[in-house]
Amino acid sequence: MKKGLISRKNHRVKGVVLVGGCFDILHFGHLMFLKKARKLGDHLIILLESDESVRKLKGVGRPINKQKLRHYMLTSLKFVDEVVDLKGILRNKDYENLVTKIQPGVIAVTSGDPAIGKKRQQAKMTGARFVVVPKVKVVSTTKIAKLLGFQ
Repeated sequence: MKKGLISRKNHRVKGVVLVGGCFDILHFGHLMFLKKARKLGDHLIILLESDESVRKLKGVGRPINKQKLRHYMLTSLKFVDEVVDLKGILRNKDYENLVTKIQPGVIAVTSGDPAIGKKRQQAKMTGARFVVVPKVKVVSTTKIAKLLGFQ
């Protein structure tokens, strides 16, 4: 199952792990984060930010890869079970409603995530375990984009 939302009846032993992000230029740091997050449960769901949201967060010229391509790259990874494409620019309430619908057992973030406080609150709201996965020291997507002349 690579698309759509998992139904609650499918939650098993360790449960669903929920992560979110842009994943514009997929790099080693992303791969290690997703692999570690997947080990926290049985089913990894990624909430993939829309092109509009990435542009607002990262600036003009971003995303480099459109959502459809980012979705395809992420679903090609064997440790990713599902990718949910977000539409437009969501409000905090929209994210809360989505997380409530998914009912994850774990919400995982990387250290330094700009939305860490909101995600911690979503975990508390749904009774999910909140896990901070340490960042791997690699060149970020923003730095890669600058090196390639995209910013």
